Amino acid sequence: MQPEGLRAILRQHAGRLPQPLALRGDTRRYTYTQFLDEVERREALLRAEPEAVLALALENGPDALLWDLAALLAGRPCLPLPPFFSPQQRAHCLAQCRVNLAVADSGFSAELEAAGFQPDGHFWRRTVNGGAILPAGTAKVTYTSGTTAQPKGVCLSAESLLQVAGELEAASRSSAPAHYLAVLPLAVLLENLGTYAALLAGACVTLLPQRQLGIQGASGVDWPKLLASVVLSGAQSLILVPQLLLGLVTAIERGHLGPGQFRFVAVGGARVSPDLLARAARVGLPVFEGYGLSECASVVCLNRPGANRPGSVGQPLPHVRVRLAEDGEVLVSGPVLLGYLGEPPFTGPWWPTGDLGEFDADGYLHLRGRKKHQFITSFGRNVNPDWVEAELTQRGTIAQAFVHGEGLPGNLALLWPLDPACTDQVLADAVASANAALPDYARVRAWRRLEVPFSTADGLLTANGRPRREAILARYRSTLLELEHEVEP
Repeated sequence: MQPEGLRAILRQHAGRLPQPLALRGDTRRYTYTQFLDEVERREALLRAEPEAVLALALENGPDALLWDLAALLAGRPCLPLPPFFSPQQRAHCLAQCRVNLAVADSGFSAELEAAGFQPDGHFWRRTVNGGAILPAGTAKVTYTSGTTAQPKGVCLSAESLLQVAGELEAASRSSAPAHYLAVLPLAVLLENLGTYAALLAGACVTLLPQRQLGIQGASGVDWPKLLASVVLSGAQSLILVPQLLLGLVTAIERGHLGPGQFRFVAVGGARVSPDLLARAARVGLPVFEGYGLSECASVVCLNRPGANRPGSVGQPLPHVRVRLAEDGEVLVSGPVLLGYLGEPPFTGPWWPTGDLGEFDADGYLHLRGRKKHQFITSFGRNVNPDWVEAELTQRGTIAQAFVHGEGLPGNLALLWPLDPACTDQVLADAVASANAALPDYARVRAWRRLEVPFSTADGLLTANGRPRREAILARYRSTLLELEHEVEP
């Protein structure tokens, strides 16, 4: 589907009687007619501006979706800035995309001013020499959540984005959810496409600021506030990461709300434990696990009504082909990235995902972990432990650090100090100092002091001093399990 196809569908919804509601914010509501009018008004403003990337530094709310769709219809590449990134990471995104035009909330004013922007009417502006060199056809630059200190910009076409949104709408169509609540930030590509899918279906999208929902940063959740928002919104459909699904299931188990309002709850972004899926099934919550990555326009496989196998991530959606390499790596062909920003365009037939998997006899994909050492937290954030360990060990206090967070709500660390006589408070201060330099999804939430350092002699270090991760996980399994309880919500 091309953007004009989306426009035509929105017009069809606007022609229905009675006039359906398209979008709700904390104080504003739009019918489909009003919604399309507002999108096209912003589209006209963008078409009057010189061609360049538009950055959106906006909290979840009507303006974020209206400007996002305006950019899509205007053919202007759009860069949504993730609120869970650190200011330094957002500055990197602005610099790499050579952004000279932005729409921003007041909370981002100081960052934009520091980057040389000035407010001017609807926009923030600055002068840059030359624009970013984007792959032809780029409609959106979505940054990965940062496997290193400098996240990478994934360039995607409008056709790919809308094709995936269409498949998401088709997958949930039999459930007919009429009210969709956006829980994740719109800068998360999966949530962005979730709102598109809801609009394609003619549903009503509710977009509230993250703090109003009770969500702070990448991992802080005020559960009573979030659950109240879910109930009051009348949400019938949600997209959740595992940690949020855990909170919803626990609340239903405790009788704080019932499962009856929900028709389709998608979960992805990180591994989901079979136990959690079983608990969701026992309380009657219609949960469907999926799998994807930004480089493949977010969604590759998805369980759905009539084709749901808990423990798998579902069968590949119709728009992609998926096969396994000889070593079990998942390879995807279909709507994949045009390229990374600043790198040559991607022209290969198969995208290597870095994930290991296997198909069962009925074509359901079961994931078996990552090829490399990077892990994904239970909030769906990619973290390379080398990055965090470097922050911990390059501040003059900590000699060795091992960081683990796969599928967890907070990262754990095992530490050995440079001075074995230093106090635990000195180590705590060093961890706090490192955390201050990291975005919240990469910070260490709990740590334990080692009794002896890692060494090559005990098989925990390679010959060049790198940690043997699997060996450390096996040796310190009980210690890490104890630490997990310290970061449980």
